[in-house]
Amino acid sequence: MVDSERQSGAAMTPDGVPATAARAGETVAARLKERIYATITLTAVVVALAETDHPEHTESALTVAVTALGVWLATLVADEQSHRALTGRNATWPEIRTALHVSSPLLLTALGPLVLIGASALGFLELETALLVSAGVEVATLFLWGWRTGLGMGNGRLSALVSGLVDTAIGVSVVAVKLLAGH
Repeated sequence: MVDSERQSGAAMTPDGVPATAARAGETVAARLKERIYATITLTAVVVALAETDHPEHTESALTVAVTALGVWLATLVADEQSHRALTGRNATWPEIRTALHVSSPLLLTALGPLVLIGASALGFLELETALLVSAGVEVATLFLWGWRTGLGMGNGRLSALVSGLVDTAIGVSVVAVKLLAGH
């Protein structure tokens, strides 16, 4: 496909990658970045909720949902502001759609904690347990993304393990800092 795109005059990056493939890769990377950021943020929130004396289901669910919504909206505002600063114009509809697509993982990250909070409200488990399980799942997700990235780099399973552990340690450290700062 690269040769056919070269022959057809399709735009190429300086390293010979079709521009459309490069943009697709950038979009995937940006979505993953947003998902990791949201995972770390929401992990800190659910751990903080679990540490409160008497967490309530409605308050916990609203806190998770509003946190995800707030981070998502802040990201959209920052994207638009930086876009205007860089280009001197407002984003076009295709650019807005791309920004919505890239930032959507910020909202999706709240789904797991909300499902577990809902299961707790139905009596399947205690709320504190639901919140801690949610945090554990999110931390495990950080490890899996690191592992997958490590494998994708082609350096073997040991490298993937180290990558997963480093990502997990960084995520847990950020959560600890957020908790120590009272967020």
